Amino acid sequence: MDFARNKDTYTIDYIYALPDGERAELINGQIYYMAPPNTRHQRISGFLHNHIQDKNGECEVFPAPFAVFLNDDDMNYVEPDISVICDKNKISDKGCQGAPDWVIEIISPSSRAMDYFTKLFQYQKSGVREYWIVDPIKQRVTVYFFEKELVEEYSFGEEVPVGIYEGFSIKVE
Repeated sequence: MDFARNKDTYTIDYIYALPDGERAELINGQIYYMAPPNTRHQRISGFLHNHIQDKNGECEVFPAPFAVFLNDDDMNYVEPDISVICDKNKISDKGCQGAPDWVIEIISPSSRAMDYFTKLFQYQKSGVREYWIVDPIKQRVTVYFFEKELVEEYSFGEEVPVGIYEGFSIKVE
């Protein structure tokens, strides 16, 4: 099976043909392989997932690996560390069809450029309402409220307000 449209552009079929245990994301037909997360990354992810799960209300919370098909095409597939989806019609057996309402990415040394640049642009363009970048090295949370065209930064230990939930905040430590 030919997974590429041309020699440099791939489709979702390539992702599904990866060997077990190998993970990658697909953005605009380009493959980005993913290294396994380290222990610190997993601890932060679990902490955030549990806090959000307790407050989820009408929304559903999905930790990685969880497939998100950002656009209505076969050339964009990501696995955010945490996806919060409020529109149940976007959820299928395969994952999320369209942009989640809130995405959290936890920076790993190998994902820094992807999370701060490539994914930031894709998430904004696809309709994600809120995007958090949690940076354990800098002990900082950068919050993009795309609907309000607002960017805020918080240090670990500060309360970070959640834009999609009224009166809810999380202290990342």
